[in-house]
Amino acid sequence: MTSELKAHADTLRALHHADEMLVLPNVWDAASAKIVVEAGFPAVATASAAVSAMLGFPDGEGAPWQEMFAAAGRIARAVPVPVTVDAEAGYGMEPRELVDRLLEVGAVGCNLEDSDHRAGGLVDAGANAERLAAVRAAADDAGVPIVINARVDAFLGSSGVPPQERVTEAVRRGRLYLEAGADCVYPIGVGDEQDVAALVAQVPGPVNGNTRPNGLDLARLRELGVARVSYGPRFYFGALDTFRSAVRELLD
Repeated sequence: MTSELKAHADTLRALHHADEMLVLPNVWDAASAKIVVEAGFPAVATASAAVSAMLGFPDGEGAPWQEMFAAAGRIARAVPVPVTVDAEAGYGMEPRELVDRLLEVGAVGCNLEDSDHRAGGLVDAGANAERLAAVRAAADDAGVPIVINARVDAFLGSSGVPPQERVTEAVRRGRLYLEAGADCVYPIGVGDEQDVAALVAQVPGPVNGNTRPNGLDLARLRELGVARVSYGPRFYFGALDTFRSAVRELLD
């Protein structure tokens, strides 16, 4: 089992450095994961907001971690490709426990964000870098080089970072996290093309981006040098909108 997980982790890491940008339409259950794989995508990523909503809980570590990991396990068992889990801020787990739980359910990657869901704002960048380094060490000790996508939440309104300082702070944090052993930096919430370009230029590693209706489509993100694109709960909520419209038509 460890050798299979290691092979999946190696594949997922290589996809972050391939010529073709890694596109991840985030999933929420086994059925949506199968659809993504059948469409030809080489990896599967979960979205915490979608999984927690599907389970009946709010995002931001509102769902019990046991239920979140159980859902991730059902997804990983359903598909033959690498699976990376949105592990939010790590659910207060010690690094080795987090790694063990991920591997137990068959995941070989994770998002770890630097929002502080208890105190608000962002956790200290240095402390978060130390935690990421500990997760990296635990993964190495377990024999599976889990792919860490370090989310930088400086662009979120809840971060408390002034708009004019967000790029600088995201670059600072991104560099620290990469030095600590993260594989990719995810400055979620970036909507300005110039900000994306600055982040790609100044962060010395793969950057995760998001498409935007203002022109930041996949083609433009590829031109800007973004290595990975994810969609969060967008497709989950889109599916619910379709279902909502369909059932309302029954009443008409």
